[in-house]
Amino acid sequence: MRVFSGIQPTGQIHIGNYLGAIKHWVELQENHECVFCIVDLHSLTIPFDPSALQKRILETAITHLAVGINPEKAILFVQSRIKEHTELTWLLNTICPIGELGRMTQYKEKSRQFKKNINAGLLNYPILMAADILLYQTDIVPIGKDQKQHLELTKTIAKKFNQKFKQTFKIPQAQIPKIGAKIMALNDPKKKMSKSVPQSCLFLFDEPQEIKKKIMSAITDTGKIIKFDPAKKPGISNLLTIYSLFDNQPIEELEKHFKDKGYAEFKKSLAKILINSLEPFRRKRKELLSREIYVREILNQGAKRAQVIAKSVIVNVRKKMGLT
Repeated sequence: MRVFSGIQPTGQIHIGNYLGAIKHWVELQENHECVFCIVDLHSLTIPFDPSALQKRILETAITHLAVGINPEKAILFVQSRIKEHTELTWLLNTICPIGELGRMTQYKEKSRQFKKNINAGLLNYPILMAADILLYQTDIVPIGKDQKQHLELTKTIAKKFNQKFKQTFKIPQAQIPKIGAKIMALNDPKKKMSKSVPQSCLFLFDEPQEIKKKIMSAITDTGKIIKFDPAKKPGISNLLTIYSLFDNQPIEELEKHFKDKGYAEFKKSLAKILINSLEPFRRKRKELLSREIYVREILNQGAKRAQVIAKSVIVNVRKKMGLT
């Protein structure tokens, strides 16, 4: 089974990004053929600094390697290095119903957020995402709930292409985490954790003192009972989710363990778990930051491996469409 997933090089990665995506990538690479892509082309749809782009790409690669992506088990590469991504995007543009694009929730949200930069790329973003996925004949796409709509469009495009030009693409299936798909903000548990609001985030490489400070000041709820109830107790429920995923303990067990203990003791224990869990990542990242040539070579080799798959698929697509 082939797995494909991508992440934008848009700065630091927080624990929500890790728990919702990268943690599962590390697990999937053990038993599946995994293709992981730094989707720099997607990042161009919102305001960015060209002079900082290559640095952010390298830092994103280092992050993936630091948390456990193994280049001997998985393909890790940069999207723009494989020209077939943009070629297939154009070809799929001729298949995708335009009405579907205007209905995309992310397009509406980004248009409101970046009112001075509503570009065609924002509208066509899901077609590039479809090309990313279909180009590698993907079986499984691990995604968060916010990307489900895009994957449904990918499936629609693949089916339309197959109907019009005969069987060509596999129909990919989503894999959405049952728990941890959406980690909420530490300062407002009714909103999703977002790196655009630093005080809401716990970043993956925060130092121990910063981790403790953020957890101890995280918003909880009225009362002292440590119980998982997202509707009535969103603050403590969010922290229980984080604790459970990092300590590999069921939430029910945590509720029992902290039954007669207060929020302060629970938070101190959570901070300790996070400091210990994230320490290997911090240590590995520091090592990789001093080995830039090594990291770039991993990306080069990954691009070569990805190119083999992408080229064979695009040759078939061109043939089916009468372009060769």
